[in-house]
Amino acid sequence: MNATTSADPPQTSSLEVPHASRSPIAQHAVDVAVRYRPARSETSGDWIELIALPENRVAMAVGSVVGYGPRARAWIGRLRRAVRSLSSTGLPPDELLGRLDHLVTRWSRGPDEWEGFFRGATCLYAIYDPVSRRCAVSRAGHRPPAVMSPDGRVDFPDLPAGPPLGLGGGSFTTAEWEVPEGSHLVLYGHGLLQRRGNGADAGFALLRSVLRRVATRHGVVGPEETCAAVFDALVPVRPGGDVALMVARTRGMRPDQVADWDVPAEPAAVADLRAAVTRQLAHWGLSDLEFTTELILSELVNNAIRYTTGPIHLRLLCDHTLTCEVFDSSPALPRLRQAATTDEHGRGLFLVARLAERWGTRHTQAGKVIWTEQPLPQTPRAGINERPVATTGHPSPGSRAGHYDPCPA
Repeated sequence: MNATTSADPPQTSSLEVPHASRSPIAQHAVDVAVRYRPARSETSGDWIELIALPENRVAMAVGSVVGYGPRARAWIGRLRRAVRSLSSTGLPPDELLGRLDHLVTRWSRGPDEWEGFFRGATCLYAIYDPVSRRCAVSRAGHRPPAVMSPDGRVDFPDLPAGPPLGLGGGSFTTAEWEVPEGSHLVLYGHGLLQRRGNGADAGFALLRSVLRRVATRHGVVGPEETCAAVFDALVPVRPGGDVALMVARTRGMRPDQVADWDVPAEPAAVADLRAAVTRQLAHWGLSDLEFTTELILSELVNNAIRYTTGPIHLRLLCDHTLTCEVFDSSPALPRLRQAATTDEHGRGLFLVARLAERWGTRHTQAGKVIWTEQPLPQTPRAGINERPVATTGHPSPGSRAGHYDPCPA
């Protein structure tokens, strides 16, 4: 990921940290450019987050806080930490905002030691999946994102608007749509739209005009060029609060990076599935991972056959890690437990947790998915350019925007 700021944040209190967050886990779903300008006063303002999720997905969040003084600054830190923590649970956007609204309502009713005041907060939370190339978005009192398609079309999706955070009992809705690869998702805070004497509507109209001008004049450009054009045109000379902007260019996984199988609900089918997975790993040049992957999928698929009814689906993703996903129709989430020495069963998930670098589960519309991630071998394989892997979210020398392509075409 590429993240740039137009100004370094001031070295003041620990509350005034950069609001353009970099995820510690490498993500290759989007290329990102960021602009952030801190306020010159004690007013609050905008914040943004980019969070790498399992299964090659990425979460993007932007929010605005209205207030003044250390209390308002503390609220920005609270919201960012809450969003990062809630995103790790795999919640869809509407449920995450519901949890966040509950937290803000509880926090606002409790005492704190900070001076100043807090008047309210908004947030937009989005999840982009590079496999399906779909984006799911929900918003709480925040403006919708802008979407600039590769053909130059600029849209502001008509998303259901939930109430601002902290009113209690808010109802939020997730809207989902397909995003063409190479589209620019533009997320911005209220501070970017404020115009002295004209309000945010004038800023919103200017944003639309600038994006259309960028698309018309320059054709397909990178996120850095789009971010610079928008920020230079819209950022106030003396912002009333922190101003944040993020432009994310979407990527899509190639078909040869994805392999999936429908699994018959019969234990005898597992042997044929293991053979098919072994052939696929050999095709990807990942024979070193055959043994552990076979054990992992055998445990997960057998559990799905034993404890669920309905369709079962296995999917492998080869990108910066090897991801194994098992989908089934049951909403019941498994839990890791310590089996007794006399138990005949109950050790499968414990074995999966020991073999995989990470594992987890989340609900889907049809049931749930259990996923695991394994690191790829460090030695480059035949057909792959021998260049360093960008493991921190920053581009490696010679790579394109931090993207490392481990799977040969």
